[in-house]
Amino acid sequence: MKTFKVLFATKFRELAFDFLKNIFDLKKAGLKEIILTHIIPREEVAFVPFGGYMKDEEERLRAEARIRFEDWEKTISRAGIKTKIFIEVGNPIPKIVEIAKAEKCKLIAAGHKKRTTLEKIIIGSHTLELLRWSKVIPILINKSPIDCEPGEQWFLQQNNHPFHRPLLATDWSKISSEALQYIATFKGAVDQVDIVHVIGTKLSKGVSRTELRRLERESKERLAASREYLKSAGIKAETHLMAGRTDEEILRLSNELKSTLIILGTTGKDGIGGFFLGSVSHRIAEISDRPTLLIP
Repeated sequence: MKTFKVLFATKFRELAFDFLKNIFDLKKAGLKEIILTHIIPREEVAFVPFGGYMKDEEERLRAEARIRFEDWEKTISRAGIKTKIFIEVGNPIPKIVEIAKAEKCKLIAAGHKKRTTLEKIIIGSHTLELLRWSKVIPILINKSPIDCEPGEQWFLQQNNHPFHRPLLATDWSKISSEALQYIATFKGAVDQVDIVHVIGTKLSKGVSRTELRRLERESKERLAASREYLKSAGIKAETHLMAGRTDEEILRLSNELKSTLIILGTTGKDGIGGFFLGSVSHRIAEISDRPTLLIP
């Protein structure tokens, strides 16, 4: 079993420590070290008129973060996992990715801040920015009960094992294939994977019945091959073929199956250049009640 590291980036928001503990399951798949990371935004300690750099404020913020991390380290150590701490000043997202690459992390785990519609339009997605900087390191996006609809809060509060039964969505692209290979490396932490392919509305419109049946037959064969691939890696899998609007079908199925995690391949782009890439994966990551793992 190959060992690996996970970078856990936090702003110490509510429930951040609960999210951290949810990652402990990955020890069964080889997790050996968690890189605890807190980046102090430069503007919080930047120059002020006639005051210069606020060194005392920086030291105070560093001390607060260090005290919190040292308390977290006790729990992580009891789980048999090593830790390393990074507390730095700078632009948070580039810094997080820089540390993750230097430490050769297999995964970046980050919290999620629910935003208003106006913020989504003006600011854009922090998740998307992480992917643009990361390029190769998968991003695990947490969701907390306060982000969810009332009917889903109970489930998420009980979801302490996000890798238990993930849903892997595929469109047969190279990136989807890499996502399948990636989740196969988590044997021990994953109990079962639900593999889903959606024959999208755009793809099925205007297609003859014969062609649609060909697509259906081909999709079932590919799903079966994916299931066998995971089976050969020692992971149980079930397959699901859906038809309709891609994001809606994935979200609906994840609710029906009580999926603990949604896994998506993504280009890290926000354009419209693909059937399942870019905007679809980012939309699901933004609105899903489940944690989301994005594979760039």
